Amino acid sequence: MKFEKKSLKFLEKYLNTSSPTGYEHRGQEVWMDYIRPYVDKIEVDHYGTCYGIINPDAEFKVVIEAHADEISWYVNYITDEGLIYVIRNGGSDQSIAPSKVVHIHGEKGIVKGVFGWPAIHTRTNQNEPVPKIENIFIDCGATSKKEVEELGIYVGCMITYPDEFFEMNDRYFVCRALDNRIGGFMIAEVARLIKENKKTLPFGLYITNSVQEEVGLYGADMIADTIKPNIAIVTDVTHDTTTPMIEKKKEGDQKCGDGPVVFFAPSVHHTIRELIIDTAKNKKIPFQRAAASRATGTDTDAFAHSNGGVPSALISLPLRYMHTTVEMVSKEDVGNVIKLIYETLLKITPEMKLKYH
Repeated sequence: MKFEKKSLKFLEKYLNTSSPTGYEHRGQEVWMDYIRPYVDKIEVDHYGTCYGIINPDAEFKVVIEAHADEISWYVNYITDEGLIYVIRNGGSDQSIAPSKVVHIHGEKGIVKGVFGWPAIHTRTNQNEPVPKIENIFIDCGATSKKEVEELGIYVGCMITYPDEFFEMNDRYFVCRALDNRIGGFMIAEVARLIKENKKTLPFGLYITNSVQEEVGLYGADMIADTIKPNIAIVTDVTHDTTTPMIEKKKEGDQKCGDGPVVFFAPSVHHTIRELIIDTAKNKKIPFQRAAASRATGTDTDAFAHSNGGVPSALISLPLRYMHTTVEMVSKEDVGNVIKLIYETLLKITPEMKLKYH
């Protein structure tokens, strides 16, 4: 899949900009700068959710949405010896922490640190320790709590991984936080295509990049009440289940490179889902299917259950190694998600029948 140079430049800058839950503003600034030429208006709510609007005066409103935040850690406790213990901000995985470099966002700027771990030599004849929240710790080179505080590090400081974007084998994008800033990239590209292809939409389109998904869908919950859309199409990531140690009977059968994943779930509206599937078939866009038994676990649920019920659907992007620093997605899939959302929007009209009966 070939992407325009300006698109890839934006993607790299956007992914490399830290955007932890509750502190998404730096990433949001990058995102807004990119979409500005493609929308008529940009709004930001009190907690940092951003949305660009095409046709802001239209009565009928359609949202395409992704979430902007990435998982991270909080400084929770500083020992007298200058070591830092943490708590999660979102679904951070303690098992990948040992030996990782981190950025501690202190009051005086970023301080580098490392998640320490006892050497293999010192673990001989012991029960092999397993990384837990209680035993992982950060060493920032300080020898006392006072030295840590002199660096500008206090309880409540945010901690992120600095791992940066790269392409692998001309097939994959790899980075931390593809969950779900790759979604922000894809909806921004939809806005670009609508503008550059001079498409006129018979509704208001709200390209929405929500905050705080990783801790409870809170940004989507808030912004759904603000926008009050008639339809919402959400994009997020889902698991590639073809790598080792994943049980397909539990997690389903999705694979990077086989196309966008269209979800079936109680919160997914039949009419919108079938419109997406019909569009994929008519435009020969490869797609996969997946099911969620209760909730999708994505912002789809927040939109669907807002304002007395908003017809909503979920298009997911298969991803390997979720919530690690080496998340991987297929470039081909990214392009096809963009195309599927774009082509679906061109088929939506305010006169659509949205009630089941």
